[in-house]
Amino acid sequence: SVVGVFGGVYGRYSLSHLLTLLSPLSLPQTATLRPYLNAVRATLQAALCLENFSSQVVERHNKPEVEVRSSKELLLQPVIISRNDKEKVLIEGSINSVRVSIAVKQADEIEKILCHKFMRFMMMRAENFFILRRKPVEGYDISFLITNFHTEQMYKHKLVDFVIHFMEEIDKEISEMKLSVNARARIVAEEFLKNF
Repeated sequence: SVVGVFGGVYGRYSLSHLLTLLSPLSLPQTATLRPYLNAVRATLQAALCLENFSSQVVERHNKPEVEVRSSKELLLQPVIISRNDKEKVLIEGSINSVRVSIAVKQADEIEKILCHKFMRFMMMRAENFFILRRKPVEGYDISFLITNFHTEQMYKHKLVDFVIHFMEEIDKEISEMKLSVNARARIVAEEFLKNF
């Protein structure tokens, strides 16, 4: 059994735990999603070459240049990676920070409402996510701000993995919520129509 194979070396794992650990590696991705995520990953890895850089305007200040925008020479050219017209990522880099803004696919009004509520729920808990901004960039649904302090305290590849995993999972979450809402609406409609 799987538990027997992994039991001796890694401790006792349940099958569901192992599937959870292996899921990002084994899930098949659609033909358009894989190159899209690979492009985002490669761009993020290149953009996350950050260093500590004090403000050139105010002494003893160290603010994320991508937010402050006080010195144009410290900003990189923004990169937009687009899967289609509704699903895209904006990566804005600077010498000491990177801002990643994600536009999530929203096919209809229900998905728009679910996406808005879900993002609002997450942004209200931004302090628990460290790199999450409380307000997204205009035209996008959610934004992450990664500074040189984050890359000094955390593994760079894990930060990239987190953003990519978030992008993979958000579509699934919204689809599952939409199915749940539709199922509940169907049950409510059936119960309501029983009276007639």
